[in-house]
Amino acid sequence: MWVPRPMVGKIALIEYRPFRNSDPPRLVKLWNACEMGRGAVHGITCDILDALVFAEPYWDSQGLIVAIAEGEVVGFVHAGFGPNESESALDFTTGVISMVMVHPKYYRQGIGRELVRRAEEYLRTKGAERFQAGESPERNPFYLGLYGGSNSPGFLESDPAADPFLKKLGYEPKRRILVFHKDIREKNDPFDVRMVAIRRAMELIVTDQPAHATWWWMTRQGRFDSIRFILRPKQGGAPVAELSCWGLDLFAMTWQERAVGFTHLIVSDNERKKGYGKTVVVEAIRRLREEMVTKVELQVEDDNQVIISLVESNKFQQADVGIIYEKA
Repeated sequence: MWVPRPMVGKIALIEYRPFRNSDPPRLVKLWNACEMGRGAVHGITCDILDALVFAEPYWDSQGLIVAIAEGEVVGFVHAGFGPNESESALDFTTGVISMVMVHPKYYRQGIGRELVRRAEEYLRTKGAERFQAGESPERNPFYLGLYGGSNSPGFLESDPAADPFLKKLGYEPKRRILVFHKDIREKNDPFDVRMVAIRRAMELIVTDQPAHATWWWMTRQGRFDSIRFILRPKQGGAPVAELSCWGLDLFAMTWQERAVGFTHLIVSDNERKKGYGKTVVVEAIRRLREEMVTKVELQVEDDNQVIISLVESNKFQQADVGIIYEKA
């Protein structure tokens, strides 16, 4: 997200309108000019926007509103919706402000405020009863893989203009998501004596997607190369832990590393505190290191102390914080 700061120069006449098919090159130019920090992909192209944003089956050109000055796109906002509970269709009760940005030359002209106002109006016409600013893991219609890293953590603290801007518009922070990184180039994986017995009793299964992938999963995560690591008893039975991961290839230019994102780290309720979570993370990292991956990222809600303790025990370091905002 990139929004107004002190302005330099004259006040321009601004035109607001919905997206047109001729806009992608100018949106790319704007995105790359705004330099949104470590959490945004640098050097995006029209092909990338087409594949990850415009190609979505629920894409609606009315939900992407641009600001035009002197024939150039100087700002845009993009609004949409997340899925229903079964992830089989969109849920129109909560509207999402997925992205908003303004070119640095046009700060302090009220462009960001007007863009968000128009986006909220669009969402209301679709049935929205409340608004969310920043995409979340459950509601991330467009920018997974382009902003936020391994998941959708709202707007990042490393993108400092977001918080004061959204608060001025009546949005309040509702959730905080911690972003953890681990450099896996060196073989300094933690040792736990329980892992010896675990490796004797358990097997690690690697598969490419959930057994019952939903429509929403296929439209979002299904667009990326992903694998799942499943730890289960060799003698049969339910998995005791699992971990999904996917390649953060588009962030290579931003981070100058080959990175993979960890998602859905799950340990069965009745199998916690037995070393299974630590084991599946360590084994996944070892496999990824063999594939020349140098960094892994994992995001977790700041109130999930179980997973926070698990990632810290695996020597992850906190790199950022994401905030998801809401407005009634």
